[in-house]
Amino acid sequence: MKPRALILDLDDTLYPERRHLLSGFAVAARYVEDVFGVPRAEVFRTLVAAVRTGHRSTALQAMCETFDLDPAIVPDLVELVRDHRPQLRMRRDCRRMLERARRGWRLAILTNGRPRVQARKIAALGLDLFVDHVVFACEHGDGRGKPDPAAFQAVIAKLGVPAERCVFAGNDPWCDVAGARRAGLWTIRVRRGSFAHAEVTEASEADLVVSRLSEIPDAAEALVEYAAVYVS
Repeated sequence: MKPRALILDLDDTLYPERRHLLSGFAVAARYVEDVFGVPRAEVFRTLVAAVRTGHRSTALQAMCETFDLDPAIVPDLVELVRDHRPQLRMRRDCRRMLERARRGWRLAILTNGRPRVQARKIAALGLDLFVDHVVFACEHGDGRGKPDPAAFQAVIAKLGVPAERCVFAGNDPWCDVAGARRAGLWTIRVRRGSFAHAEVTEASEADLVVSRLSEIPDAAEALVEYAAVYVS
């Protein structure tokens, strides 16, 4: 059988990205308690409440205001959240999908975000044990990551598989789907996370859409082995 490759997005595809945020909030809450004496449970609840009400980007500032703390500490807290060793666990559905896919595919992860942060997530989840390559998108092309085709071309080169026998699966219609399409890959949109109900354009419409990780191997199989018949 000719080699084929399945390339996967990380955040909100292989695991819920919110779990990483909550892990970071727990570290920040512990710091605030140790340094300023504010009970960590109250700090954590305040941070989570900010996210639930749509103020994720200003959650730390809101926490400082709530507890009358100097907002000048926010940059330090941001770095603490980014650099912490996350407490994450691979879900059973992800493990089963990867175990199945490994039997017939070369596997890679292509992820946006700061490499040092993403590497910690991957290590915490144990994903590095299941894939052949991990590629950090911002290290290629214009440095902004997906949807830059250069990031997809970099992972294809590492896998050594032609683009027409590569499938990319991710949850973001623009960064994942549109970028992979521009690079000549087959595409699967995983209807998960904040983009689960996103509107798509012609450029960001995937070849197939799935709702569960368990559906990815069969969808990828169909695209590479059967859809190719109609293209050739």
